[in-house]
Amino acid sequence: MGNGECLFRVFAPEADRVTLRFPGRGQDRPMEKRKQGYWELPTRDIRPGDLYLFRVGEGEFRPDPASRCQPSGVHGPSQVWDHGAFPWSDSAWQGIAPETSIHYEIHPGTFTPEGTLAAVASRLPHLEALGVNVLEIMPVNQFPGARNWGYDGAYPYAVQNSYGGPDSLKRLVDDCHARGMAVIMDVVYNHFGPEGSYLQEFGPYFTDHYRTPWGRAVNFDGAWSDQVRDYFIENALAWFRDYHIDGLRLDATHQIYDMSAAHFLAELGQRTEEFSARHGRKRFLIAESDLNDPGILASRDAAGYGMDGQWLDDFQHCVDAMLRGEASGYREDFGAPEQFVKAMREGFVFAGQYCPTRKKRFGAPSAQRAPSQFVVFVQNHDQVGNRPLGERFNQVVDREAYKLAAGAMFLSPYVPLLFMGEEYGETNPFLFFSDFGDVVLARAVKEGRAREFAFLHTGHEVPDPGSLETFQRSRLDWERPAQEPHRSVLAFYRELIRLRKSLPALAHLNRTGMEMSAHGKCFRLRRRSSGTGDILTGEIIALLNFEDQAVRVGLEAEDGEWILAMDSADARWSGPGSRVPVKADPGDSIEAQPRSFVLYARRDA
Repeated sequence: MGNGECLFRVFAPEADRVTLRFPGRGQDRPMEKRKQGYWELPTRDIRPGDLYLFRVGEGEFRPDPASRCQPSGVHGPSQVWDHGAFPWSDSAWQGIAPETSIHYEIHPGTFTPEGTLAAVASRLPHLEALGVNVLEIMPVNQFPGARNWGYDGAYPYAVQNSYGGPDSLKRLVDDCHARGMAVIMDVVYNHFGPEGSYLQEFGPYFTDHYRTPWGRAVNFDGAWSDQVRDYFIENALAWFRDYHIDGLRLDATHQIYDMSAAHFLAELGQRTEEFSARHGRKRFLIAESDLNDPGILASRDAAGYGMDGQWLDDFQHCVDAMLRGEASGYREDFGAPEQFVKAMREGFVFAGQYCPTRKKRFGAPSAQRAPSQFVVFVQNHDQVGNRPLGERFNQVVDREAYKLAAGAMFLSPYVPLLFMGEEYGETNPFLFFSDFGDVVLARAVKEGRAREFAFLHTGHEVPDPGSLETFQRSRLDWERPAQEPHRSVLAFYRELIRLRKSLPALAHLNRTGMEMSAHGKCFRLRRRSSGTGDILTGEIIALLNFEDQAVRVGLEAEDGEWILAMDSADARWSGPGSRVPVKADPGDSIEAQPRSFVLYARRDA
């Protein structure tokens, strides 16, 4: 409120009394019960930085469930924070359209040696030079200890103290916007971590009607669920309002259980849309979902949830299965050439067909969804970190296959996402790590992780998630981009991103005029765009050869001169050397080398 005035509010509908404490002042203040289960207390002697705690009934004094800052961690007092005091400089920022987005996912604790948000900002010039324009940050909400993936969060509104706290995130976002880069925040609305969250002491935030892999589900549809829904929706709006975040990536939305007439995701979408309209700039919601349900992307008028986008796992599964050939887990369902063709043309591979590992029909067609609604990747934090030894994709396939996978991603009609270090072939692992203060819990996590991967018989012990060494091994090595072969890989990614942006047929995300055919596991891709460039028209033809031997395929192009835009086998990218013509005629037959791609663009007459 300003001038020392502050209104404290907390949801505790079944409490007989709630007390507010200011540590160090030697005084506790009773709060007043208001409507809909809230307790309030207006004050006139509070300053930013003051610490406080709540007590429900005769229980222990606990941090604020909606704490904006936890300077001493998840068990310490909450801190009053004045979000209006930050000197923003991004008033002219208008955001980035999904069609032009290139995402880059980071874990802020391992992206730099320092492991802070300020240090992330120091590396933005590298991302600018790479060509990415959307920084996607794994969860920064307050979690136990100093290191965690972020999905064990306890306070959704508070920025992790070991990362630098609220203003460090604001400075990073402000700097990103000044450089023309949007910021997406990963948020978790399906569960809380096992340590440090005391929500159950305040009210019915959880329900026993559903179960998640992490325990009790969040109460989105039971008694008092209106206030629980508001708790999360207001959190989303707080990221937009207080931190100027451009969009949210919603973790595991298939674990958000809600049988209400209006699903939580639909309400969140509506409230986000209203916020965007009031503030004159679009904010985005991108879902992670394991359902292959196009209704997540459908408009609310069409009985959908109205999400702006979702991660497309099927694309990654197709590429992974064809290049690695492992028949385990979900890969048993993928690997056929026609599946990759379908993923490129439509999105979901399983769209109502029988899925062997699920032992049922699965999914629904997604061909009517706009390509810009799908985010594709070769690897992300899950695909790397959920391997027992945290191996990155370049450590499980050879370099030529690695470049081919990147080519498939950037030549697709979807929004590409890179995982930190991918652009230069980082070889440090990204392991699962945590820092629980509860010794029993830490031991259980270690033993559970070992049991999870015991069947693989890797011959290596699964790293202890609670070990500091596990965390330190997961940091990027920033000396590598200047060394070979990493320097050549980085140059390859930069050129691939430049072509993605400059060739109209790649920059315009649409399926109009897109053709794809399979010749074994060598694919001929053709994409057209109505736009034109200074030299090349909006038309490309690419051959993506997933075979272990060279394959010759006809260009089958229309009239015109076709210019080689990229050959992943080129020696410039540490390949065996290009053997295809720089200029090709429409009737030419092109030989694609093993595990490589070639890209031709038609010259403007």
